[in-house]
Amino acid sequence: MYRGFWKCVLGSAATAALLAGCSGHKAADAPPRATDTAPNPQEASIISVPIDADPAILGRLLEQEIPRNLWSIDQHSKRCIAPQKVKIFGAKLNVTPPISCTIVGQVTRGPIRLRGVGKEIIADIPLHAVISARDIGGVLKGETATGAAMAHAHITLDIRPDWTPTGKVRLTYDWTTPPGIDFLGQRITFTDQADARLQPIKRRLEQTLPRELARIDLRRDAEQLWRKSFTSMLLNEKNPPVWMRVTPQRLVYDSYGFSDGRMRLHLALEAVTETFVGNRPADPTPTPLPPLAKAKTDGQLRFVSPVIADYAQLEPVILRALAKRAEQPFVLPAIGPVNARFDKVTAYGTDNGRIAVGLTLAAKPASGSIGETKGQIWLTAKPVNAAGSPQVEFRDLQVTGDTNGVGGDLLIQLGNSPGISSQIAASLTQNFTTDLDDLLGKIRKAIGTVHEGDFVLRGQVDSYRIGQIHAYGNGLYLPVHMNGNARIAYRPAR
Repeated sequence: MYRGFWKCVLGSAATAALLAGCSGHKAADAPPRATDTAPNPQEASIISVPIDADPAILGRLLEQEIPRNLWSIDQHSKRCIAPQKVKIFGAKLNVTPPISCTIVGQVTRGPIRLRGVGKEIIADIPLHAVISARDIGGVLKGETATGAAMAHAHITLDIRPDWTPTGKVRLTYDWTTPPGIDFLGQRITFTDQADARLQPIKRRLEQTLPRELARIDLRRDAEQLWRKSFTSMLLNEKNPPVWMRVTPQRLVYDSYGFSDGRMRLHLALEAVTETFVGNRPADPTPTPLPPLAKAKTDGQLRFVSPVIADYAQLEPVILRALAKRAEQPFVLPAIGPVNARFDKVTAYGTDNGRIAVGLTLAAKPASGSIGETKGQIWLTAKPVNAAGSPQVEFRDLQVTGDTNGVGGDLLIQLGNSPGISSQIAASLTQNFTTDLDDLLGKIRKAIGTVHEGDFVLRGQVDSYRIGQIHAYGNGLYLPVHMNGNARIAYRPAR
């Protein structure tokens, strides 16, 4: 993986010439320490935030505006019963006159029940009719018939940008048993009166509905939701602590539904989500509630959870990897096998997004009488990774050193060998892969249910994308862009 590193700075001279001709390597200063810090990444997210509203006001309005006694029937019919006829010599003759009567009755309603179908709230209004015929001529006894019906008030709600709810009403009805009476095969029904009687109620409902809906006070809940949404949520408690800070931009209204006796408004919070590693960040300053926007929404949670490797934690990882590699000799051009011992590793970020690794070591050719060479060398390189991969490589490797003897360039050549750089890269790759898997597992588990004040956030991570590694002053930074969905359940204190 790491072919093409710098060749030996001393060329291909013979070992003896190399060791005898060098008068020691000039002391090299440690690379400068970077002071920049990894950014707090930002993403735009759409988080579903349904608000439940109590529809009791709507139920009380309907009970108040729709009277129990809907209408009365009192009409005279000249022909309740047709004349009786006989046939004589082929002609039909009336033997009784037509019988007139008075039709009286009452149409009442029962208790109103609310339910939801799609985007409509439907009020089922049971109707009951009792109708009687009263004889005028004293020929017939009173006849009584009953009928049942179900009227439906289809209520469609909307919310204006100033959070004022409005509504429209559409009435339908279907008679389960059409009210009427039967006289000698003649059916007298009264369904044609229903529409005429219910239409004034419909108009009255449309006039009073907006005023009554305003009592639900959606703006109050929206303002509480908006103000408290400027917060930070703990995604991972430790190793490392990860926080997601939410800064709302606007509230979007999608639709509403009605189920289980509750009216639910489907809102979405469009927000900037920032991720912090370490201590909890300060909550953003709330802004005034903006006008309500309307749009189709689909909860899309996006955030970046970086894997930040602290250099102090990387040092023992690199040292262990080099010590294990040193169990076998390093083979150097023109020198042959070299035994090495690594005593200390110092790592930090340096200029231009590079990492500096200082190695305190000792080396000695496996054959010959040359003594052990001790010193410190510095490797600086730019860590890179392929798109979407946690595999870390070093590019543009540079080696400088501060050694204690005529064989000091031996350590410089050793530092340039792929055996050193590949072990450092392999140890970092393993560290990042382990940390990444661990962090993803923790966040997937933690984000399932996040409690913060009046909020309960429930979400899931559906996919992730790994960004580009970069060395900052405070650590090696590997951003992980996460995508999923989230829903905030808001339970305001009353």
